[in-house]
Amino acid sequence: MPELRKDPVLGRWIIISRERRKRPTDFLIDEPKVIGGFCPLCPGNESSTPPEIIALRNGTPSTSNTSDWQVRVVPNKYPALIIEGALDKQGIGLYDRMNGIGAHEVIIETPGHNGLFSEIPLPHMSLVFKAFRDRLNDLQRDERFRYVMIFKNHGKAAGASLEHSHSQLIALPVLPRMIVSELSGAQSYYHYKDRCIFCDIIRQEIEQEVRVVCQNDSFICIAPFAPRTPFEMWILPKVHSSGYCNLNDSSLFDLSQVFSECLRRLNCCIPGVPYNFVLHTQPLRSGELKHYHYHFEIVPKLTSIAGFEWGTGFYINPLPPEEAAQFLRECLDN
Repeated sequence: MPELRKDPVLGRWIIISRERRKRPTDFLIDEPKVIGGFCPLCPGNESSTPPEIIALRNGTPSTSNTSDWQVRVVPNKYPALIIEGALDKQGIGLYDRMNGIGAHEVIIETPGHNGLFSEIPLPHMSLVFKAFRDRLNDLQRDERFRYVMIFKNHGKAAGASLEHSHSQLIALPVLPRMIVSELSGAQSYYHYKDRCIFCDIIRQEIEQEVRVVCQNDSFICIAPFAPRTPFEMWILPKVHSSGYCNLNDSSLFDLSQVFSECLRRLNCCIPGVPYNFVLHTQPLRSGELKHYHYHFEIVPKLTSIAGFEWGTGFYINPLPPEEAAQFLRECLDN
């Protein structure tokens, strides 16, 4: 029988359609591969991008625009928002508008053109997460910005326009509706129980074990109770923290370890799977929040959003998260 599940943070309903139940082999992906061609993100082609904002060379920040980088951050050549100018907020009758001021950056994760993010060595992956943190801390000094969204599109079906492994950052002058809803849901729970809902989720998932994918001393990866898509995963710090910008250097490797393992397990279940990941963190300059908990959400692109989903806000998922977590746990172990 199908089952309706309610997301405990957002109050969003998900349909687990067991009649459509699938195994990982039913989701096999045949994404087109682009062979050859010029890549503006490869070493030696630094002049093809705007001048770098920052790069890590031998683990040290620099802006030399030379080809000996490990991780490189550049402005997006075709930005969704631009950094120069004033917001100029206006009301036009009942409508509101402002200039498209923000920041749009590309984080080039590795010099290797064909390297998958999941295959980056852990010390190098730690540098990518360090770049995320350092850019957040830098951008929060700009009073025009209220939120920074960091995300990755992997695979054509997930919106990637370039093969070379990279993620993106967009600084926004307003809070995204999704984050507002998360903050509101988490705050309502805190007012009722005087506890962080994400901390309670972590405790319950560790006790029940059925939706845990992997973990170490500092981070845990779970299949959420009400997932939007098959094999959706969340990565959360075990110790409460509302802002990713507070992540210390000693935790970068632990985060990389869990992130790498869950992505390798996902790719083992469904080779070549397209996915998006998004960092959900507190608004800029908001201070430590007792009710919120930063986390990454990894959402494989395995189902379609059609009329029912657009009309209702519901998602239909053919794979219960308990089964997805079991497939993921067993995949690399067999």
